[in-house]
Amino acid sequence: MWMIQSFRQTALRSGKIGLLKKAVEVEWKTLGEIATDIFRGTGIRRDEVTKKGIPCVRYGEIYTKYGIWFDSCFFHTEKPPTSTPKYFEYGDILFAITGENVDEIAKSTAYIGNERCLAGGDIVVLKHEQNPKYISYVLSTEMAQKQKSKGKVKSKVVHSSVPAIKNIKIPIPPLAVQQKIVSILDRFDALCNDLTQGLPAEIAARKKQYEYYRDKLLTFPRKGA
Repeated sequence: MWMIQSFRQTALRSGKIGLLKKAVEVEWKTLGEIATDIFRGTGIRRDEVTKKGIPCVRYGEIYTKYGIWFDSCFFHTEKPPTSTPKYFEYGDILFAITGENVDEIAKSTAYIGNERCLAGGDIVVLKHEQNPKYISYVLSTEMAQKQKSKGKVKSKVVHSSVPAIKNIKIPIPPLAVQQKIVSILDRFDALCNDLTQGLPAEIAARKKQYEYYRDKLLTFPRKGA
C-alpha cells in the first residue's frame, strides 16, 4: 500500500512540473549542438581488466551493469591500453555504439562519480554543460530510442556512430527545470528499484507506470507543432 501511495505522491509532483513546463521556453537541440566535446573510447581487452588500477568501462557493461547513472566503475585496468587513452569524468554521457539489438542500440548512461576513468572501444563519450542526469533520463525515452534505432538494420551485430549520436535531438529546458525533473524521476527510479516483493505482474505494472510518467515529464511541445 505504501508503494502505491508513494507513486501517487510522486505523480502529483510530476503534475506540478507539467504546469511549470508550459511556462518556460524549451529549445530542441541536437547532441552535437550541446556537446562541448564528443569522441570515441579506445579498446580495452577482456584480459586487461582487473579488480584494481584505473577505473574503466567497456561498452558491453553499459547494457548489463549500468542504469541511468553511475558513480563508480565495476572494473579497472592496470595501465592505459594505448598511448592515446580516452578518459571520461563527472557529468559525461557514455553511449554503447555496438550491440545485438536494434531496439537497444546506443544505450547511454551518465557518470556522476569523482574519479577520472577510461572509456573502452565502441563507447562514445559526450561532454556538455547540461544536467547529466536530465540528459541521461531524456535519452532513455521512447522518443530518443527511436532516433537511436533509426536506419539500423537487424543483424547479429548492430552499430551506431559519432555522427548518428550527434544528430539525436532532445528538449533542453533551463537548468532549474532540468533539476526539478531529475528530482521527480530520481524518486520514481528509487521506488522501482525497491520493488523486491510482489507478483511479477505487479512489478511489471509499476515499471510501466514509471516509464509512462518518465516519458510524460520529458515530453515538450515543439515550436510550430
